[in-house]
Amino acid sequence: MLSKAYHSFHLCKEVFRLIVDFHTHTFPDRIAAGTIEKLQSKSHTRPFTDGTRDGLLSAMDGAGIGLSVTLPVATNTHQVTKVNDGAAALNGQGRVLSFGCMHPDFEDWEQELERIAALGLKGIKIHPVYQGADIDDARYLRILDKCGQLGLVVVTHAGIDLGFPDKHNCTPAMIRRAVERVGPVKLVAAHMGGWRNWDEATELLADTNVYIDTSFSLGRLTDLGDGYYTDEQLELLDPEAFCAMVRAFGAHRVLFGTDSPWGGQAEDLAHFNALPLTKMEKRNILGENAVALLGLL
Repeated sequence: MLSKAYHSFHLCKEVFRLIVDFHTHTFPDRIAAGTIEKLQSKSHTRPFTDGTRDGLLSAMDGAGIGLSVTLPVATNTHQVTKVNDGAAALNGQGRVLSFGCMHPDFEDWEQELERIAALGLKGIKIHPVYQGADIDDARYLRILDKCGQLGLVVVTHAGIDLGFPDKHNCTPAMIRRAVERVGPVKLVAAHMGGWRNWDEATELLADTNVYIDTSFSLGRLTDLGDGYYTDEQLELLDPEAFCAMVRAFGAHRVLFGTDSPWGGQAEDLAHFNALPLTKMEKRNILGENAVALLGLL
């Protein structure tokens, strides 16, 4: 059953005109500034918003994005229920749709996933690097399997994380092993299937049912200008390689995402619209795939 927030999108025709950013992050106002400062320092990249919900809404207005999916991460088990309660409360407030979260070491994981579904949340975010476990670890496999049973979407960070470049907890090979060991699950491997693992992602995941999102993968990193990265390191997927990945996976399995505040919504949308993809491919990626995956109709 759709909430009042979804009815504001004038279903059914209007919902297909939505541009959906499937990968964003916001933080509670009281901790947003400190969190952004900490993450900026670790990643040596510049944020495009202040990390608050209002900052995201302002960026959405500037870019013409109708709906953003925000993806909270539990970095410890004590955060799980509180974050999920906050996500459920956020979802009654308009154009930002929050997923829930889960941590692989959370003791009551099964009951909490059932509660997440009962709260009306559409899915969860996991982050193997931040949570210190491989995606094909038994603790994640049970979570993936249960989410499949409940119809919850699972978004996972995939590939290298800028803040922890030496940690490899979610490679495409690990993702493939994971999906081969669980029942059907709607799994989204962020950052085109594995940040900086893009060749491996195409080779190992294109023939699976895994979705990918475009976040933090097109154009160039927006660094702090402090010389931390070489010019070559700032380059992400070029248009030819990006489009080749879209064709390998199929445009029906690709979701537009920016990783806001670390990606600029207007900037990323401009990069995407300049790609030599067909109108139908762009429509699918920019919104229609997300609408279907989220069950907004």
